Amino acid sequence: MAALAIPVDLRIDRSSPVPLYHQLAEQLSAAVMDGRLEPGDPFENEMAMCERLGLSRPTVRRAIQEMVDQGLLVRRRGVGTTVANRKVHRRFELSSLYDDLKRAGRSPHTVVIDLEVVKDARAAGALDLDEGSELLSITRLRLVEDQPLALMRNWLPPAYLDIGRHELEGNGLYDALRTRGAKPVVARQSIGARMPTPVERRHLALRGGQPVLTMTRMAFDVAGKAVEFGDHSYRAEDYALEMVVDER
Repeated sequence: MAALAIPVDLRIDRSSPVPLYHQLAEQLSAAVMDGRLEPGDPFENEMAMCERLGLSRPTVRRAIQEMVDQGLLVRRRGVGTTVANRKVHRRFELSSLYDDLKRAGRSPHTVVIDLEVVKDARAAGALDLDEGSELLSITRLRLVEDQPLALMRNWLPPAYLDIGRHELEGNGLYDALRTRGAKPVVARQSIGARMPTPVERRHLALRGGQPVLTMTRMAFDVAGKAVEFGDHSYRAEDYALEMVVDER
């Protein structure tokens, strides 16, 4: 017997200038993100929600579609609408994945796979350094609730060669940089998708044809000095990037 959907407590303010569908979508999205609605839970029937809240069907339908578009709900023929796997939704702002996860109430865990001083021409070029410069090379596996999410490779300039494993596993890379007076304020990022390498497949527990999302980042401080070069890959089914665009 199919599980019954549990209605979420919702409050609609008809005097607010915020559109009703957006109020509904925001509250339902919050219920997914804070765990009141768990992955796989059946979602309340559209008509039942209309009657319960006194809203029109187009309003409720638009709110639900917004959540589907965000990857929070999944519609399946013969099954209905259910809560999707909990993706990490990361906005386009200069922050670390560790900080983003902590703010979202998630439980990040980091395993440092490799930490060594190297010479790397590609990374040195990205950091505006000579090819022969010594860099700190860091490879980390980021897990959320003990499930692998991201494999992250970073290179740092010589000023940060003293960063240690315990800092990276305890508080994250950007926290380690901040304690040394480095504050990234702007970054140039490139987002892509591809099939995983054998190393990524193993560390991220990927199967078959599952792809990875990729992000390369060069971050700079207020003086325009490069402080980090990163090359990251993420489980595509558990990770999403969000941006706001406007007309210029």
